[in-house]
Amino acid sequence: MILKLLKPLLFITSLGLALPSYSNAPPNIVLIIADDLNWDDIGAYGHPNIHTPNLDNMAQNGMRFDSAYLTASSCSPSRSSILTGRYPHNTDAEQLHWDLPLSQTTFSEKLKEAGYWTGAAGKWHMGEAIKERFDMVREAYYGNGSLSGSSEWLALLDYRPKDQPFFLWLAAWDAHRPWVPGQKDLPHQHKQTDVRLPPYYPPTELYLNDFVNYYDEISRFDMNVGKVISKLEKQGIADNTLVIVIADNGRPYARDKTTLFDSGVKTPFIVHWPKGIKQKGSTTKSIVSSIDLSATFLDLANVQKPSTIEGKSFKDLFQTPNKPFRQYAFSERNWHDFEDHARTARSKRYRYVRNNYNDLPATPSGDTVYHETWDELIRLYDAGMLNMHQSRPFIAPRAKEELYDLQNDPYELYNLVDDPKHQRVLVEHRDALDNWIKESGDFIPSIRTPDDFDRLTGEKLPPRKRPRPPKIEQYGKSGKY
Repeated sequence: MILKLLKPLLFITSLGLALPSYSNAPPNIVLIIADDLNWDDIGAYGHPNIHTPNLDNMAQNGMRFDSAYLTASSCSPSRSSILTGRYPHNTDAEQLHWDLPLSQTTFSEKLKEAGYWTGAAGKWHMGEAIKERFDMVREAYYGNGSLSGSSEWLALLDYRPKDQPFFLWLAAWDAHRPWVPGQKDLPHQHKQTDVRLPPYYPPTELYLNDFVNYYDEISRFDMNVGKVISKLEKQGIADNTLVIVIADNGRPYARDKTTLFDSGVKTPFIVHWPKGIKQKGSTTKSIVSSIDLSATFLDLANVQKPSTIEGKSFKDLFQTPNKPFRQYAFSERNWHDFEDHARTARSKRYRYVRNNYNDLPATPSGDTVYHETWDELIRLYDAGMLNMHQSRPFIAPRAKEELYDLQNDPYELYNLVDDPKHQRVLVEHRDALDNWIKESGDFIPSIRTPDDFDRLTGEKLPPRKRPRPPKIEQYGKSGKY
């Protein structure tokens, strides 16, 4: 009798097929994306006053990445880059609101082909066509019953097939403008005394109150992340579910969102995975890029990485947090409501920025420019009441190159390009960026894209066609910098 039972098992083994076991099962994967959240506006990253108990608990019992960077500080290009594992200029969706074309390969479709059930819920922002790369997409529209964008997150966890591993893309609207103070679903009400204002903003009553509203939205995002973790625990699958929380770009203010400073492209990166993280409460300072998420997810699922993916797997960091991974993280700025073109290389200590359209001021995003905080900034600038750091969004021409020592200058206020003591560092970072430009096939568009708004008033300009400009040769060879 025992022999009869063993015969099918021996036959399966002879074919080279592995028997399923929980210990070797690929993890479920959940990626949660905040909207316009600065990396250090979370308790786990040192903010003493923002109420983020769930994210803090994730970091205390999971893993915190301290050197994680996005490829763009712009919503839809950043998301398309994550989904494809490619730099924005290679996605054909490098400008804001450009749909991700079907010609692009996504890691979600590769997981789907490998037997994962794939779902997305919340903010989408990558076009209609690419939704077919998921088994289900439940898009939440701002103000349509879900100010946070999280209304369908838990429903997706309930709906998923229970006999398949799954990948979920859960995207919030929090903390994107507009903010609606006093909502009943806000878990915490912050006060002016909670605000830690960066030195490049004027400490006016308006700015302080606006930051209070921003903090409240972060707490709501934190609350909804906690609900996901709780649901996974109730379903009995938390131990083998990898949950990663990131943002798509920095906070929605001038000098943050759409910039290539840390406050634009550095992201919070918190991991919850009881089964997969060697030491709970661990941190890693190894540099990772958002393009590495795709390669890592596929690696964990034992799926071969397609040649289109430019990222690489950081799976080993979960077991060996101090293992070196990247020497540089590269990010880019393209059109986002206003024309611009810039590139950056970030090392462990330094950031190098190259402004290709330095004749233009560093105007922030449209949702910043048509907000009253921008009007306040203009009023103070016209009155000569801003210091040089607070005035930077209005200055043109800008420096062609910028170099910052983040160890001594965490707010990136003092450009060291002309400092004789930093010439060797400058050359090293120039070379690193040039090599990346060549290797990734980067380019400067042959024509500039019109602005959507007036750069000072925020007034919507008459509609003008925004064609996808043809690419020219790699600008590392074009002599344009």
